[in-house]
Amino acid sequence: MSEFATKLQYVVERFTDDAAEVDRADWLAADHLDELAALGLYGPFAPVADGGLGLSLSELCDVVEVLAAACLTTTFVWIQHFRLLAAVLDPTGPPLLGNLKPKVIGGETKAGVVLRGLQPGPARLSATPTAQGWSLDGDAPWVSGWGLVDELFVAARGPDNTVVNFLIAPKDQPGLVATRHRLSALNASVTVRLDFNALVVPSGQMVGQSPFDPSLEGPEGLRVNGSLALGVARRCCTLLGPTSLDDELRECRDGLDGADAETMALARAGACELAVRASLALAVERGSSSVISGGIAERSVREAALLLTFGSRPAIRRALLQKFGVAE
Repeated sequence: MSEFATKLQYVVERFTDDAAEVDRADWLAADHLDELAALGLYGPFAPVADGGLGLSLSELCDVVEVLAAACLTTTFVWIQHFRLLAAVLDPTGPPLLGNLKPKVIGGETKAGVVLRGLQPGPARLSATPTAQGWSLDGDAPWVSGWGLVDELFVAARGPDNTVVNFLIAPKDQPGLVATRHRLSALNASVTVRLDFNALVVPSGQMVGQSPFDPSLEGPEGLRVNGSLALGVARRCCTLLGPTSLDDELRECRDGLDGADAETMALARAGACELAVRASLALAVERGSSSVISGGIAERSVREAALLLTFGSRPAIRRALLQKFGVAE
């Protein structure tokens, strides 16, 4: 076993032991994210020469799955960082990103995301040029890691059908109001609704602008998100012992690994549906104790239900409704 694998196994065991406490908490403890940073996991796909781990997409997804099985809340907050990590690794980025690069890779600067501007349809978060820089107006209904991260990577719809990216401070400020959600699961992720009302963003905090084209979004992000559902299913399969669900888990994993932009939605739906069935099977196997709040079966059911809607897309939603026998 490599040194990294040994250290990862230690972290997985600690997160598994802490998961019930995290489930009850209002805030995720900072030391969980710091442990991932110490392991190098804030730069998982950054080149080794830049201080990262140099993991492939497949290797990264395996790590996400293992960590999600241990503590979904911690993993959920951590993967929000990947959008800023990808941005600082882009050699065409502005100086601000280049200056942040070592801290982002090392986890000294941790990030969350607001991707409202990438969603198909009318603009729900708009960026308008002003004399002071930019003005942001609109909303972002689901933003995780509030108070846990150092920067927010924000994608808003800009002029001439573009997407404009910014870095903003994740704190209440003039023009930005955060309203916390109380979630049925992963509540310690501190997920909020953000309302933007002429938030002034200086020009120096704009870190990119590109044409708005949802088709340019690759399947990689959806693949990583799929590992969250695989993680919940993996946890349940481990607790159940050998069953036919083990084969289904492998098939779902293979399906996600082999999916392209056209087939990823169906593969994601399959992983989410499996997590639901595996968690319900665990609840049945554990019996009446599964209805006691905070138990691992009860928690797994809530987490699987939440993942039915996280990081979703219309095509994933349609595929899930069909799997549940509801035509749309």
